[in-house]
Amino acid sequence: MPSATKLEKKEAYHQRLCDYLNTYERAFVVGADNVGSKQMSDIRAALRPETIILMGKNTMMKRSIRLYCEETGNDQWAPLLDELVGNVGLIFTKGDLSQVKAEIAKYKVGAPARVGLVAPNDVTIPSGGTGMDPSQTSFFQALAIATKINKGTIDIVSDVHLIKAGDKVGASEAALLGKLGIKPFKYGLEVVKVYDSGSLFEPAVLEITGARHEDR
Repeated sequence: MPSATKLEKKEAYHQRLCDYLNTYERAFVVGADNVGSKQMSDIRAALRPETIILMGKNTMMKRSIRLYCEETGNDQWAPLLDELVGNVGLIFTKGDLSQVKAEIAKYKVGAPARVGLVAPNDVTIPSGGTGMDPSQTSFFQALAIATKINKGTIDIVSDVHLIKAGDKVGASEAALLGKLGIKPFKYGLEVVKVYDSGSLFEPAVLEITGARHEDR
């Protein structure tokens, strides 16, 4: 049986989410994979005061939204229920959706390639000097990367498409990128869905809307 403290925290969370549902009409569903606590704190600070981030267990968020819809008879937030899957959170805002989305995108942090990680984007190593001494050519040979020795250091002969988006990072790729000091991936809050007054749509719609405004 949950302790009294846990129940109090659960109820406080429920009340806070219900307050947001009452106060706001716009929100984002955001993915938060690989986002650190310092990074999250920076994003929160940048978005305040008119934009609020709420993280939590999906089961708690779903429970609160369901109860809110039942108790108020207002089911305009119900479309969010099916979107609360995986490591996600909600961002409530009174600001312009396109501008808030652009602000969220600013806070992406470079991250090293870890073994076994699924690459979110392609990784290309540029040709030229590496600063590595000739004794380390085995790293390049293991990946069939053509090199030459120039002034006592290893040069890569031509650009190398090392990892494709969607592929898992191997040990050799991770070791080489680490030695080159390359952090090939950037992580931040990713807007998964946009909510506005009962309607749910893809974030790409905001880019189309923004482009139309610029054309006027």
